[in-house]
Amino acid sequence: MKERIYVCHTFYHVYVACLKELALPSEKQGCATLVLSTMSNPFGNLDERARECPLFEEVVMFDEKEDTFFPELKKYHTDRGNLILNMLARIKYTKLLGKLQEPYVPVNFKEYKDIYVFCDSDPIGYYLSYKKIPYHALEDGLNCIQYYDTARYDNRGHFGLKAWMAAQNLIFIQNGYGKYCLDMEINDISVVPYPCKKYIEVPRAKLAERLTKEDKDILIRLFIEDPDRLMKQLAQGEKEKVLVLSEPLCDLDVRRKIFADIIEKYGVVDGRRAQILIKPHPRDVLDYEKEFPEHIVLNGRFPMEILNYIPGLSFKRVVSVFTVPNGILFAEEILFLGEDFMDQYEAPELHRQNDYI
Repeated sequence: MKERIYVCHTFYHVYVACLKELALPSEKQGCATLVLSTMSNPFGNLDERARECPLFEEVVMFDEKEDTFFPELKKYHTDRGNLILNMLARIKYTKLLGKLQEPYVPVNFKEYKDIYVFCDSDPIGYYLSYKKIPYHALEDGLNCIQYYDTARYDNRGHFGLKAWMAAQNLIFIQNGYGKYCLDMEINDISVVPYPCKKYIEVPRAKLAERLTKEDKDILIRLFIEDPDRLMKQLAQGEKEKVLVLSEPLCDLDVRRKIFADIIEKYGVVDGRRAQILIKPHPRDVLDYEKEFPEHIVLNGRFPMEILNYIPGLSFKRVVSVFTVPNGILFAEEILFLGEDFMDQYEAPELHRQNDYI
């Protein structure tokens, strides 16, 4: 029986998996399997560096398929205008999506004692439930349920009934409601507006506080493809530095406007223009080097928390729209713009999901 396996969909997921491994006694480290799902995130050559990382025994790529990949599932998305008929269709959809995913699953999950899944809302959650394989879920992003409880938002209307059906494995609901989800690790239970009996609190800051210098070096080598280039970029200029975290918001034209406005408004420190550095989100396809050639654009393919581990690095200000910046230790000032800011650029119902549960 193998020990642990982590199914990750983003660089941040891999980072948290590393934190969990580094928190284990040294004799238990190095025997985990890392699965990188390519469904929604370009990992580049992270898999190559992960295979050299002492934390993982095996690294596997997962060609996870969205439900839109399977045309036979399309008919189950039709609203039949009747709760019972819709639920019957959903029962069929749940089992079929899990079954259709099976040829693309690269490992035998039944060989592992502990399975950790980020984003079990993705087809991997349906697959594990279809195969009746118990697993642990983990919060997708830092305190993300505080702002967007996807389980309750996706199942608005008769949630109690749907949650009961998920507990019987008739349908599937993510984030702790599925029958085969053993528990769900979240960063801070106190900020979650709707409780779930399977939530367990595992503060990520406490995991990070345990890191030694050697641990931090492991993380830097894993996530930073070209550390010399990054250090050169970070050392440019003598001005105060402002870091802007991009995100895949709205369409490209509106996104360009959003970040131009952010730079214009928050790129001034003590009356002077600061040195602006932009860290693109891994799924953000806007060409920031083309759109903002006067600013420094970092490689976006690493979790921002890795900047905490670069000795001597400091920014005057970090600006984020929706990325929760609580894990940032390398800035004097942190601005989280949030929903009120986004109300200026798109309809509130598109980003205030918890208000519509």
